[in-house]
Amino acid sequence: MDVRSTDKLIDPFSVDIDIDEGIMKRATNHLVRKASDMRGHYADQAALERLIAEKADPLHYEVFEVPVPEKEGHLMYCISTLQPGQVGEECFMTKGHYHAVAATAEIYLCLRGQGYMAMKTADGRWSAEPMSRGRMVYVPPHWAHRSINTGGEPLISFCVYPGQAGHNYGDIEQEGFPKRVFLRAERVVIE
Repeated sequence: MDVRSTDKLIDPFSVDIDIDEGIMKRATNHLVRKASDMRGHYADQAALERLIAEKADPLHYEVFEVPVPEKEGHLMYCISTLQPGQVGEECFMTKGHYHAVAATAEIYLCLRGQGYMAMKTADGRWSAEPMSRGRMVYVPPHWAHRSINTGGEPLISFCVYPGQAGHNYGDIEQEGFPKRVFLRAERVVIE
């Protein structure tokens, strides 16, 4: 085996996941995003502030992972659990991100729930792939992406991406996404 002197050989490992609850047991990293962390991401900011005040800053989503070296050759994987809910009429969503290494892809396998994987490129291309149990979504390199929960239960996904990919949230905070997903009269509307 060719292991460069700057590379650290790690031992194989395994983790258990609770598919029903969307939890990776003994996760080393646990990211928690509440409604207050989503300021600037929803169209109706006043509705977001009401939600924060009236519902005691509810949980939006969590990400569980056991990190691997952030280097080429490794694969990062995680469990993402996005809660059901709305800000005004807009469905709960993740912040969304590009990868810091833009030429890296990601795979999402939906384990539970329903929603969309919204994707966009810097030059204005747009896509929204449906997510439901057993459906896999491939996010190509150079595409920003965010999960959107349109159902009444948590949207739980298993995600895999290159170890060196990293996350770039800043561009999304500035650019946003060109379309949003709403629930109106119990009907999903994308506009």
